[in-house]
This record gives sequence, C-alpha cells and structure tokens, in this order.
Amino acid sequence: MLGFGLLVGALVPWFWSVDARVREEFGALQWQVPTRVMARPLLLARGLVMNADALEQELAAARYREDGEARLPGRYARDGERWTIHTRDFVDVDGPVPAARLVLTLSKGRIASLRDADGKDLAQARVDPARIATLYGTRQEERRLVKLEEVPPLLVTTLQAVEDRSFKHHHGVDPWAILRAMWVNLSSGEVRQGGSTLTQQLVRNLFLDRGQRLSRKISEAVHALVIEARFDKATILEAYLNQVYLGQDGGQAVHGVAAAAEFWFGRELDDLGAHEIALLVGMVQGPSWYDPRRYPERALARRNLVLEQMAETGLIDAAALRAARAQPLGVTRTASLARNRYPAFLELVRHQLAAEYPEDALRGAGLTVLTTLAPSAQHFAEAAAKQALADLARDRPPLETGLVVTSTDGGEVLAILGGRDADRHGFNRAMAAQRPVGSLMKPFVYLLALAQPDRWSLASPIEDAPLAVPLPRGRNWSPSNSDQQSHGWVALQDALARSYNQATVRLGLDVGVERLTRLLEALAGLDLRPHPSLLLGAADLSPLQTAQLYQFLASGGQLAPLRSVRGVLDGEGRAIARYDQPREPAAPGDALAARLVTLALQATAREGTAARLQSDGLGWLNPAGKTGTSNDARDSWFAGYTGSHLAVVWVGNDANEPTGLMGATGAMRVWSALFRQLPTEPLSVAEDGLEWAWVDTERFATTEPECEGARRLPFVRGYLPAEHRGCGWDRLRDWFRRDRRDDARGARDREDGRDRDGERRRRRGWPGWD
Repeated sequence: MLGFGLLVGALVPWFWSVDARVREEFGALQWQVPTRVMARPLLLARGLVMNADALEQELAAARYREDGEARLPGRYARDGERWTIHTRDFVDVDGPVPAARLVLTLSKGRIASLRDADGKDLAQARVDPARIATLYGTRQEERRLVKLEEVPPLLVTTLQAVEDRSFKHHHGVDPWAILRAMWVNLSSGEVRQGGSTLTQQLVRNLFLDRGQRLSRKISEAVHALVIEARFDKATILEAYLNQVYLGQDGGQAVHGVAAAAEFWFGRELDDLGAHEIALLVGMVQGPSWYDPRRYPERALARRNLVLEQMAETGLIDAAALRAARAQPLGVTRTASLARNRYPAFLELVRHQLAAEYPEDALRGAGLTVLTTLAPSAQHFAEAAAKQALADLARDRPPLETGLVVTSTDGGEVLAILGGRDADRHGFNRAMAAQRPVGSLMKPFVYLLALAQPDRWSLASPIEDAPLAVPLPRGRNWSPSNSDQQSHGWVALQDALARSYNQATVRLGLDVGVERLTRLLEALAGLDLRPHPSLLLGAADLSPLQTAQLYQFLASGGQLAPLRSVRGVLDGEGRAIARYDQPREPAAPGDALAARLVTLALQATAREGTAARLQSDGLGWLNPAGKTGTSNDARDSWFAGYTGSHLAVVWVGNDANEPTGLMGATGAMRVWSALFRQLPTEPLSVAEDGLEWAWVDTERFATTEPECEGARRLPFVRGYLPAEHRGCGWDRLRDWFRRDRRDDARGARDREDGRDRDGERRRRRGWPGWD
C-alpha cells in the first residue's frame, strides 16, 4: 500500500507537468500563423504589352500547371497564341477577387483580346499572385498552415485509413491497433501498418525524440492521453496535418501537407490527384527512406501499397485504383518550395515596413504582405545579369552587379538584384553598395537649368572648353573630357547626350552647386556636401538611391518615394495598411523640365554615349538613358527608362579595382539584355506645354527646315529664340558663287589662263551677311 501511494505521489506531479506543457505549447501552436509575403497579382488587359515568355514565367511563379483544359483553378491551357487561364480566388488590397476562367490571345507583343469563359469581353482581370516568402520565426521549418476544411477529404480519410483507422474512437492510445499492426506486418512480411495513433505521432513530432526507450514510449502515451483530454479530434487532426514531417530541403525541414504538396509536386494541396495523395501519406512512415527523388522504386512501391489500402477501405473503386497505379510519381525534378528566394527584394520589404512592423512583429503574425514584385521582371533581370556578366568576365577581376527595376507610372519596385547570384543572402549591393555615380549625375544639372526657360533651352549654346574652378586653399580644379578634347560651343542637348564634362561644369556653376544639393535632397533624401566635383558625379550612391533620382525623370516630374509594399492584410483578409494610393500630379514647371531632360536622354540613346542601344535592336522603344563611369573605370553605370519601366544597373567589383568597363560597355550591356526580354512600352514624351521649332544652334535662332544645319528641337511654349535666321541669303550667295565660277571658267577657256584674283576671292569665301 505504501508503494502504491509513493507511485501515485510521483505520477500526479508528472501528469500535472505534462498537462501544463501540453496546454502551453500545444495551445500556442494552434494560434501561430505565419506571415505570407506575396508578389503583385498579374494584371491582364486588352492592349497591354505581354509576350509568351513573360506570361509563362508569371504562371510558373504562381505554381500554375498546364493541363490542356484549364477546368480547375490553378491550371492553364495554351493553343498557339490563345491562352486559357483558370485563376484562383484571392484577396487583394481592394478586397476579395473571385476565381475566373479567362481566355486571352497574344499578338505582336500585346494582349489582343481578353474574355471570360462565356465569351464576354473583359476590360481587365487579375491572376492571383505568387507567394515569395513565409516568415515563420527562428526555426528553419517550411510550413503552410491550413485549416482542416481546406484539406481534400480524400487526403484526410486516406491518412486515417493507413495510419490510424480508430482515430475517431480512441482516447490517444489504441492497444487493439498495436496488436492489429503486429499481426498484419508479420503476416505480410513487411511494414504495412503502424501501431501508434495519429495523436502519438503528433506527440513525437512536437515534444519528444524518436528513441525506442520504454520511458519514452510511456511519456508518449501520457502526452497523447492528455492531448485527447484537453482538445477535440478536429483540433488534433488539423495540428497533425500542419506538423507532420514530410521532407528535407537542405537545412530546411518541410512540415505539413500543404508545404509538402508544394515541395514535392509544385502545386496547391487541392490540386493533388489520388496517386499523389497516396504518395504523401505513404511518406509519413519515413520521408527520407521513401524520398521519391532519391529512391523512386521504394516510393513507387509504397505509393501503390497505400493505393491498395485506399481501395480496401472503399475510398477509391477498382477503376480509380488501376488509373492511379498507372500514373508516374509526378514529383518535380527539383524542390518546388516557394522559399525566400528573393533576398534582396525581401530586405527592401523589411526596410520599408520596419517603422510600422518590426521584424519580430511580422514573424508568425498571420499577416499577408502584398508586395510589388513582378516575377517575370525578376526572372529576366537575373537572366540578363548572369549572361552579360559572363560575357564581360574575360580578363577582368570578378564582376558584381546591383540592379533595380521600377514602374515609371507608380514607382513600384518590380525587381532587385543584390548581386550576380540572386539567391545568395548577404551583402545587398542594390541597397548598400555606395559607389561614385559619375555622369549619372549630369541630367540633374541640366534639369535645374531647363527649369529656367527664360535662360536655358536644349538649343542654348554652352562652351565646352578648358576652365579652372577655384577651390579652397588656393587650389584649382580643371576637369577634362573623357576623350581628352574640348569641343567648343555646343548646344545644351549635345553636351548632355555626349556627356561633355567641361560644358556640364560651366552649366552647373551657373545654376549653382548648392541648388543641386537641395534638388538631390528633395528627390531622394540625399545629404551631400556642395562641392564642384558633385557636378560630375563625385557622390557615392546605391543603385536604389539612383533609381529614386531617375524615377523623377521617368515619371514625368512626379515626386514620390519608391515602394515595394502595396498593402498589409490581417488574418481575416482585411486591409490594415495600404501604400498604393494615387500619386499627386507633377507640378507644371517640374513636368516641363523633366520632359526636356528626357528628350535629351533619348538623343543620348540615339546618337550619344548610349547609341549602341540602336544596334542592339532597342531603337523602337525610343529609350532615354545615361551612361556613367567613375575614375579609372572602377564603376560602370547605366540608368535608362522606357514608357513603362525604369532600370538602374551598376557593374563593378567588391574590391573596388578597375574593371576597364565604361558605362556603355558594362552596365548598359546588362540593361540591354534585360529590355530585349522584358515586355515594355515605347517611350513617348507628352508635348503639353512644349513647342517644337527648327533652329540654327550655332546662332541660337529659329530657321527653316531646308537650311544647312537646321535642327528640330523642343522648347517650353513661349520661349523660342527671339531671333530668326533664314537661309535665303545663303542660297543667293551660293547662286552668285556658281555664276562667278562659270564666268571664270569661260575666261580661262578664252584666254587660256587663270584669273588669280578670282581664285583668291573664292579661297577667302563669300563674306556673308553677319
């Protein structure tokens, strides 16, 4: 009796501690929901630029599957240029978006038509976004929590049929199941059933190790009994479905049936067929032993065994069994887990949310973060950088890159590369690499000048000649051009398009270096010291900061920060924060100056330092762009934009060694490779408030189109040159020259001599009428 009392006295505290642990840890598990990070939904609209490659990339990122019919959500079919896409329902910043079956056609790089399944024309539609990250916490576990009602019933019933047929009736431990499993396994000569209940398996996954000690078995049973006493069957089953271990991706464990469906099949849970469900359930006994990628024979045998048990228990009929056994395993060649594979972009997301949502507040908070990432743009950026840097790598130090792609109209960040290896975590060059931007600063010097239309225009003459700029302590600064030549008096547009340093410094000194620093602070929050060398880009900026500057030009003069987050939803799908509000229109003066700079940068891409874009086949886009190179060719830059996209590219090396690459031979190669693939609109500059005129830039006067040297250039309306210089006198002069030559030729024929005075007059030329 005393011994029994001692046993009870020892067991009661133990049961009490187990009960406390179960209530705390198991209860917390039920309420911990990960935060999901989503790309932007794909907008479809008639007339929108789109090509087949981009559409396929978008669908693949969102785990769509081509099945030839698109009868189910998450499937699509393609017949030439005709696409049928069955979208899934999702929640966006403006509320729920229902699933829809869409039919669209592509033609000449655009969406030619867009209809619903009934043939009704649609103005636009949205495809559900790809999940790009999940924030769980400190554990390296991939898990997508699902509610029990979201799991296919066939998977739930199959799991119980194979692992725990008495689940609905036992209280955590089932002695009869243990005896039955022993008999079945001995009779068949192989492991066909397990004796542990689902609750016991859940205990092993949550609280205990997998040792075979008697003490652990007793502890497992006690934990299972306590869980069954505290929680209902549905709660336990839902926890099991979210916790069960079903694979390993490097150092990241795959838990739960939803994550496993994505990991092994690259699809949503509700897209799985009977043969795929059988494989998942079969792997519960040993994901490593039955790994279908490493051991397909074992996995196939195990799957077929589960299919037979499904037929034995009436879950599928004989015809379905035969059809399922005839199916291949169906797993993807490589892991299809939607891992946090855009580290540079996710760093920007965290940075922009940090003020309202600290990192700890995001993890496991059950939120949905809706971002601006465009999977197709990210894919094309990664491919362009990889190919271009491989081509440039010969006889050079190791090259790295930082790249930012944005939309010109809204300032959304569509893609970011923090380095040539886009999946590598660590130093994010797009955000953190501060390097001299060189000539990328010049357009903002010209922007300040062109904001004064009474003083400066693209036709205004500026002298490109040596100059000495006084510096403190009696020093002078004498900038030179990259070609080591001076070019005399040139039009403002030519000075920018050909990136003349001496002309730019003269212009910058006129508009004021301090004004330039104030402009840079207003556009991108930069705090720079006013120094004459700033006019030529002696400032260390990141690609993201540079993109913020150029966004002002690409948007036509809008002043707004770049953003990577569209909104944040709570666990119920309600928007608790929105960042996609309409932008304020550009001020008229800002818009006009920005347009004029854009027109000059289009000339840069036609005939200036970025003219190679024409031979690259990008002339049809009418792009605007600027090359930049730092001293000793250590940094190669290019910033360029079209009608819908801006991209800023830096190429260099982490050791800050010379690369021998100029802006046009390094970074512009990456930009060009990107825009040869990216669906984008040609750049057309709005002409509101501008007027075009034929001018003689040497004389800064309007003229006629037929006059020699006449150029058609834009001006702010009402600010044409005051003087007009036609070429009528020039034509008259040419006529007199021809008449005198004819007379002289006749005299030579008659006198067999030469009129030496007339020859001297011709050599001096007509005095003109200036």
